[in-house]
Amino acid sequence: MNGVREPEYVQTLVVGGGQAGLAVGYHLARRGLPFVILDANERIGDSWRKRWDSLRLFTPARYDGLPGMPFPAPGHAFPTKDEVADYLEAYAARSSLPIQTGVKVDHLSRQGGRFVLTAGDRRFASEHVVVAMANWQRPWRPPFAHALDPDIVQLHAGDYRNPSQLRDGGVLVVGAGNSGAEIAREAAQDHPTWLSGRDNGQLPFDIDGAAARLLLLPLVLRLLFHHVLIVDAPWGRKVRAKVLSHGMPRLRIKHGELIAAGIERVGKTIGVRDGRPLLEDGRVLDVANVVWCTGFRPDFSWIGLPVIGQDGGPIHERGVVAGQPGLYFVGLLFLYAPSSAMLHGVGRDAAYVVDAIASRVRAARSAVAGHPGRSSGVALR
Repeated sequence: MNGVREPEYVQTLVVGGGQAGLAVGYHLARRGLPFVILDANERIGDSWRKRWDSLRLFTPARYDGLPGMPFPAPGHAFPTKDEVADYLEAYAARSSLPIQTGVKVDHLSRQGGRFVLTAGDRRFASEHVVVAMANWQRPWRPPFAHALDPDIVQLHAGDYRNPSQLRDGGVLVVGAGNSGAEIAREAAQDHPTWLSGRDNGQLPFDIDGAAARLLLLPLVLRLLFHHVLIVDAPWGRKVRAKVLSHGMPRLRIKHGELIAAGIERVGKTIGVRDGRPLLEDGRVLDVANVVWCTGFRPDFSWIGLPVIGQDGGPIHERGVVAGQPGLYFVGLLFLYAPSSAMLHGVGRDAAYVVDAIASRVRAARSAVAGHPGRSSGVALR
């Protein structure tokens, strides 16, 4: 047929094999619903393996398990990023989830009542699609970054691994959130270091301390982040708007630790003068390195459906897209609560979305049963 391959049909396709996609797969498998998970990485857990070497979670291991499998570490320990990656790989294997790695979805559309996904020279057709990924996929740097002297080493936090990538000389870390503070503290061990950007505050307690592990973190993670600050409540919606626009406070590193490390806190970096970074107070820093901890932006440009809002994020209600029945999102920052993007919280959102999928499957079967002459392959609408 003009060389066009017929799409591979799968009842439910999950795009993304990170913690969100695996949690969705777990619940689909428990309900006996056919599905396949497509992941662009060559190995499950690679999205964690590619992050900077010293990264540790902000949540103890007792809160880091996905549905059906506790995290294999002492409950009070804060897992490293490689331990998380290995856990996700083991989780997928233990649950025998049908995953195809190395498959990057290029486009999602809707044709004849079914979704059609293209991935290179492959095409898939499906009744349901779950986009299981975070809001932020595309590293962002300010437009003036290209004007810095080419001798200055520039790294985005997404490309930073360890201080061996830095030149001798000063380091300016732009972005004073969690990643910026942690990278600045690491760089300051061998380099004069400046940390630039707005201060979003810090937790009023030490998350590594015994009191936090035994009492405060359970209150914050299990009660506040999971049950209180939900989008159904006015206070949850208020916090959600602030988190999405300004980010989270520093969770581990305190202001005093930055001072003790010899890091100088400075204001915003607003431009470039003579090839060097320019601060809002008019100072020009003569540094050899700039690490951009300026975050990521959404990149849902591959979704060819009218479901993306002006902020670049999807329009949904608890992950369900009313305007495109059968399309769902899981893993977004604050999808339903602060825990939505965390290992201990994503399972609830996954279960909610899978309940919606199961309801559509039952409705389609009932429709077929009510029309005996109708094909059981009827598209769900």
